[in-house]
Amino acid sequence: MELPFRWLVLIMICVLLNAPAATFAQDSFYQGKTVRIIVGTSAGGGFDTYTRTLARHFGKHIPGQPTVVVENMPGAGHLIAANHMYNVAKPDGLTIGHFHGGWFLYQLFKRPGLEFEATKYEFLGSPIRETRACALTKASGITSVERWLAAKTPVKIGGIGGGAPDDIARMLAATTALPIQLVAGYKGTAEIRLAAESGELAGGCWTWDSIRSTWNKGIQSGEAVVVLQVVSKPHRELPNVPLAQSLAKSDEARQLLKAGIEDAAEFYRPYVAPPRTPKQRVEILRQAFDATMKDGEFLADAKRANLEIEPITGQEMERLVAGIFKLDPALAAKLKSILNPS
Repeated sequence: MELPFRWLVLIMICVLLNAPAATFAQDSFYQGKTVRIIVGTSAGGGFDTYTRTLARHFGKHIPGQPTVVVENMPGAGHLIAANHMYNVAKPDGLTIGHFHGGWFLYQLFKRPGLEFEATKYEFLGSPIRETRACALTKASGITSVERWLAAKTPVKIGGIGGGAPDDIARMLAATTALPIQLVAGYKGTAEIRLAAESGELAGGCWTWDSIRSTWNKGIQSGEAVVVLQVVSKPHRELPNVPLAQSLAKSDEARQLLKAGIEDAAEFYRPYVAPPRTPKQRVEILRQAFDATMKDGEFLADAKRANLEIEPITGQEMERLVAGIFKLDPALAAKLKSILNPS
């Protein structure tokens, strides 16, 4: 049965009257507000550098153009911030978290201390698909993979109590013949770098974009050397640096490297809102994040900071994190024995 013409007119009038009101409500919500981005590590490292660069441009892409501030919440290898974002932060669209997504893999292992369900975060996106690498100091004497393999004593690699620096070191120790001693407990990669420069460590393994940005002087001068990549294919800036896969002891070792390190790099740098954040605000923040990743001023700012931008959308992050919980159980059990030792 067709509606009378006068009813169609009335319906159209109602839609037109209500649509601007809804749009205005979203615009006015953020106007005059402050959006906080909580970073799960100390200042000076890659997570902090990416976030402070993002924060300088993010607000102008949010309706109402709120102020955007960055707060550091280091501790327990980013876990304090991850738990805070799930259990404490208000789900009002005004608080965003940035911590390492390696904890999502640890949830698969049912590691104690994880007070969240990974798939319930509201994912906004990631600025980068990561390349993991190991950089060691010239002073340590380990300036190549060959020298590392020939080392008479375990080479001291810095960790932060969880995340890529620890996971890469543990995985390399389990799947290759590289002699490694993991020294955990640093607050962030900035502290690992300083410890390496002082001779306390030989170096560390984390992300090439962060190494390139925060350890640029050492890399350029030759005082720090990238000796290994833990990726499926070489980064275009590191064409001659060997891949960890070439050192793997077996086919199983290669599978473990892929699942535990290489694939995990895809979801390692998430920006999230707390669970139960209103969907309209999540969508606004997602659109603002995507727009920032294409913003010419942001990209120029990132280039000056030596930050690589290869973004992942919030929707893709959701899919990637959901995929963690579909890993083969036998492979997951072996990963647990390596990355989450009792």
